[in-house]
Amino acid sequence: MSLPRPEDILPHRAPFLFVDELTELVPGERVAGVWTLTGDEAFFAGHFPGRPTLPGVLICEAIAQVGAIAVLSDKRYEGKLPLFGGLDGARFRRQVGPGDTLELEAEMTRLSARGGKGTGRALLNGDEAVSCDLMFVIVDADAAA
Repeated sequence: MSLPRPEDILPHRAPFLFVDELTELVPGERVAGVWTLTGDEAFFAGHFPGRPTLPGVLICEAIAQVGAIAVLSDKRYEGKLPLFGGLDGARFRRQVGPGDTLELEAEMTRLSARGGKGTGRALLNGDEAVSCDLMFVIVDADAAA
């Protein structure tokens, strides 16, 4: 079975789509994907000149985006949009820079009609770069605008 493209599930678009492809998907349960940093991303110019570093908050966003794919691929959430409700326990363990590829993982630990929780991490060369717990609310996609 071939996996969908992230942009076929997520409403995000460049320059704020941080998932290049999916490597695993179990709708409503877990997902894995990758994000490869080219070095051309605008944030590297200012974060930091001479030592380009991917902001940790953007890694957390990438984890949340793969988590949203797990949620939105579940038929129960068609026409919905998961929005951040909180971020707990974020730990930053590795610097990520131009040319790096992050392996992104998220697992949903609780899902209901109104929201949910999940846990996720980003790996760099097999080592954990970031881990965090995600909380989100689920709204109608049309009402989110």
